[in-house]
Amino acid sequence: MSQALINALQNPALYPHPVEGFQLIETHISWVLLTGEFAYKIKKPMNFGFLDFTGLDQRQHFCNEELRLNQRLTEGLYLDVLPITGSAEAPHLGGEGQAIEYALKMRQFPQGQMLSTLQANGELTAEHIDQMARQIAEFHLQAPRVPVDHPLGTPDSVMAPVEQNFEQIRPFLSDAADLQQLDALQAWARSSFDRLHGLLEERKANGFIRECHGDIHLGNATLIDGKVVIFDCIEFNEPFRLTDVYADTGFLAMDLEDRGLKSLARRFISQYLELTGDYEGLELLNFYKAYRALVRAKVALFSMPADATGVQRATTLRTYRNYANLAESYSAIPSRMLAITHGVSAVGKSHVAMRMVEALGAVRVRSDVERKRLFGEQQQASTGQLSAGIYDQGASAATYQRLHQLAATILRAGFPVVLDATYLKREQRQAAAEVASQTGVPLLILDCQAPDAVIASWLQQRQADASDPSDATLEVIKAQQASREPLDAQEAGHSMPVDTQVGSSMDQVIEQIRQRLPGL
Repeated sequence: MSQALINALQNPALYPHPVEGFQLIETHISWVLLTGEFAYKIKKPMNFGFLDFTGLDQRQHFCNEELRLNQRLTEGLYLDVLPITGSAEAPHLGGEGQAIEYALKMRQFPQGQMLSTLQANGELTAEHIDQMARQIAEFHLQAPRVPVDHPLGTPDSVMAPVEQNFEQIRPFLSDAADLQQLDALQAWARSSFDRLHGLLEERKANGFIRECHGDIHLGNATLIDGKVVIFDCIEFNEPFRLTDVYADTGFLAMDLEDRGLKSLARRFISQYLELTGDYEGLELLNFYKAYRALVRAKVALFSMPADATGVQRATTLRTYRNYANLAESYSAIPSRMLAITHGVSAVGKSHVAMRMVEALGAVRVRSDVERKRLFGEQQQASTGQLSAGIYDQGASAATYQRLHQLAATILRAGFPVVLDATYLKREQRQAAAEVASQTGVPLLILDCQAPDAVIASWLQQRQADASDPSDATLEVIKAQQASREPLDAQEAGHSMPVDTQVGSSMDQVIEQIRQRLPGL
């Protein structure tokens, strides 16, 4: 019946709107009929174990769930669930009588605007990734928490699908090197689970298991009216969706890295953390990325036909190995360092810190953001004053203490970190050096410099940006210059000068760091 219905629905007279033509997109679980202004999605009556659409009532339920769940991240894209009445050969869309099928009505968007297509064409930008980071962060912060007594989100429920991957992959492999790699990955996953067990319990108890998206990657994001929209969340399987927020973020990070976009993956994670403040869970990131990579590796093997030719088998194994190697990369012993910026406001420290993120995989922590996370927004009456309100001596000391606590957390999670703050006082720099010493990592001071006129120009640009978290004024900068405590001889030995108005200056710094720490 289903194919006959899909054929019959390609009749313009059935639709209460103009039809430009029909284009059918078919996946393993649905048909999507494009008509021009609107698209209609119909679920296939299939049972794959992880989803069951065999009953009409199930298809209706999951159409309604897809509408409800996707409206959380979209506006005006998912429109309605319509009954299809009549017969497969003579259907009526939204007609009276008993339904024979259900269709999810959506606003149609150009397929060429999907982020996966933009990426393939070399048109994906950092701004697209920043938009995704903001949307996902806001979505996770607002998403309903899974109750503590719910069976999903416990450590055992997290590990079960991880073990299942290995069980399901192994029968497909015969090459000794592939089997040896799989055994090593399974041993790493088990040792990681043992190490992370307490953190997983804390995440469950503290409400970080939420009603997430479950399937965030570039193929499920598009541009609509110039803005990134994330769509097509998992509606058919609660274990895929009711999960730690890091499972969502890890999927997108893995997808970006699989596409060779490591710098954008790093940028995404650092921006997401800046917005959520969820640094405590960072230790889970590589565990979830490896899990997601092995899911894709498994799907590649599952998609191989039983009567596959030699060429098909070779192609499938190549895809599998790419994902297995990506998973293996997440098990590597990390190379870590603690970098701090040094310089007055508006000298370009945040840009320098972001270069460290994109080039070296550091996590950026900004004093302007963490100060306001601790104390809230500065009251207008004292905005820009150097020693008032949230900028008084006590608040500043607490802010730097918070930076150093977060640095220790990030370093323990296995990531390099860059603290984006002025660090104009020797006491502040010594406190950072103590964190580096206690965690056994090298300290680097990025000594940011630029002419006064350039700083003043950048300050104007920053003040015009409503999203910038800094409250600094030209008066504040002059006061900083007058009261700064220069690097002493010992600190100079850990520092690298950065001329922030010359791009090649930071390129040289990054190259020097890579020579000192080849693992970065």
